[in-house]
Amino acid sequence: MGPVLKPSQAALLVTVITAAYANAFLGAFQFDDYNVIVDNPAVHSIAAWWQSMPGIRPLLKLSYSLNWASSLGVPGFHAVNLLCHLGSTLLVFALARRCVQHCTTRVSPEPVALGVALLFALHPAQTEAVTYVSGRSVALMAVLYLTAALLWLSGRERGSALRQFALSPLLFLAALATKETAWTLPLALLLVELTRPDARVPAALWKLRVHFGLLGAAAVAMLATPGYRRLLEGSITTRTLKENLLTQVDGVFYLIAHPLLSLRTNIDPDLAAQTGLTPALTLKAALLLLLVVTGLAQLRRRPWLGFGLLWFFLHLAPTNSFLPRLDVANDRQLYLALIGPALIVSVAIWQLAAARLALGLTACAALVLGAATILRNEDYRTEVSLWQATVRASPGKARAWNNLGFAYRLAGDAQAARHAYLQALRRDPQDIKARANLEALRTD
Repeated sequence: MGPVLKPSQAALLVTVITAAYANAFLGAFQFDDYNVIVDNPAVHSIAAWWQSMPGIRPLLKLSYSLNWASSLGVPGFHAVNLLCHLGSTLLVFALARRCVQHCTTRVSPEPVALGVALLFALHPAQTEAVTYVSGRSVALMAVLYLTAALLWLSGRERGSALRQFALSPLLFLAALATKETAWTLPLALLLVELTRPDARVPAALWKLRVHFGLLGAAAVAMLATPGYRRLLEGSITTRTLKENLLTQVDGVFYLIAHPLLSLRTNIDPDLAAQTGLTPALTLKAALLLLLVVTGLAQLRRRPWLGFGLLWFFLHLAPTNSFLPRLDVANDRQLYLALIGPALIVSVAIWQLAAARLALGLTACAALVLGAATILRNEDYRTEVSLWQATVRASPGKARAWNNLGFAYRLAGDAQAARHAYLQALRRDPQDIKARANLEALRTD
């Protein structure tokens, strides 16, 4: 197959990502960063991290502990997040190159894979996994996840049992120890297998027996861990299964229509729980079902299209399917899922357009996405700027206004803080936090 990534291709990807995320280093800690890092003594030293074990996401917390111990401050956290994104992008190139070889003979794998990597790297929805420090849970997991996938695929091609049945499973466990949503890896590898012309489901499942076995063992281990049990119990009590499925129809449609297609990013989207089927929700469900059915139908006829659609929905399944979440949808849920649409777009460009035009279209897309990412990074500059952007995107959400008020208070602008708290209470008179914050402001 030759070198997976040429030096010139690697240099291009590193250059454009660095340019798009250079202003991310000016960003501050935001939102959940305080709960999981700044105000969490369990990640303020390696000893404290060790004493907090066993706990959820141990490798993620270890990475925070190492960052904190480095004394490099917020820029140090941003540097690690950016390195994770750089690594993921290079791995996406390698994965896309292999998938294109399986999926179509009408285009050259390298330019298509480069297009996929550029779209993945520069899409502004990825800023929530890169610029937002707490988004590292997704970006770090993705590096381990994609490495495990590529080790398995290269081991299969070269007949290496070490890569397939030892190194890849080990990285899979590391991904699970970073973020539990990595459980999709065996199914993702099965999906890659099914793009091969001679693929058979029973044979593919047998090849992945170690990964599926580890997945089962990891599930048992997580259920035996108090932190994961509390996480699961909290999820189950959030809403009923019926309500959650209806709510997630709205959530997945939002992710497609807003951050994915229209590039409208938002750290706190205003998505209410759905309790009954409405005409609008029925239409959204029908459109999503049509996309899934199209993916299944095209997996043999047009593997690149079927694979891209099914990859997208598979990687939304951990956060946007059966298990309820307090926040219905977040931009960072698109991080790995975005590989699917990027593959579809890149293959379509190189199939339908002449080489020069395809190159120009890819470059234009990269420029637009890169510019949008630079602009979105500016929102993370301060807490005030982030929540100002959020209330513009979610003007009816009380929590966004309350968080803006708190940011103003920390910045010393009591008048603006009061206005924001009142806006929160106007939208939700029962908002206890906004009322308490307003009272605290009066006593300052």
